[in-house]
Amino acid sequence: MIAIRGTGSAEFTDRLESVMGIYTAAMKPPADQLAGRQAIMRGHGANPAFRCLFAELPDGRAAGFAYGFHGQAGQWWHDVVYRALAEKSGLQVADAWLGDSLEVAEIHVHPDYQGKGIGRALIHALCEGRPERSAVLSTHDQPTAARHLYRAVGFTDLLTQFVFPGGYEHYAIAGTPLPLPPR
Repeated sequence: MIAIRGTGSAEFTDRLESVMGIYTAAMKPPADQLAGRQAIMRGHGANPAFRCLFAELPDGRAAGFAYGFHGQAGQWWHDVVYRALAEKSGLQVADAWLGDSLEVAEIHVHPDYQGKGIGRALIHALCEGRPERSAVLSTHDQPTAARHLYRAVGFTDLLTQFVFPGGYEHYAIAGTPLPLPPR
């Protein structure tokens, strides 16, 4: 039985080694990117209205995690995406999606536990009760299980084939109004 449990930035930081283990197993990033990703995750915990969830096994080990926070001007991802969306669709559209948003920064389930509804439970729990009018995220612009999940819970593409500054991979930026539709 998997239990979804919320926590704040202090416990998230304390469990960052476990978080990185799940992230590495799920995403298989190049080893030279792990230290940078860990530093980014640590920094995310200081953002306004940060919320982290762990999908925990009966013994307390994490099978997955998700976290997000209130997006606002001055945050790197928010500013980069806002500019790109404003250029493509106009300031009114960018404001509608990013002016009061929950930024879903990370959601990962260890491969041993994927396909069991944990990702869906995490995203619903992360968005539940949030005061923001929308939730936004970025994901690889490929037909992945994650992309299918986001569409299934109501996310629509805002930008596709998007390359972040300094990067080379293509991402989709997706958003959904909050609250999410019931499961």
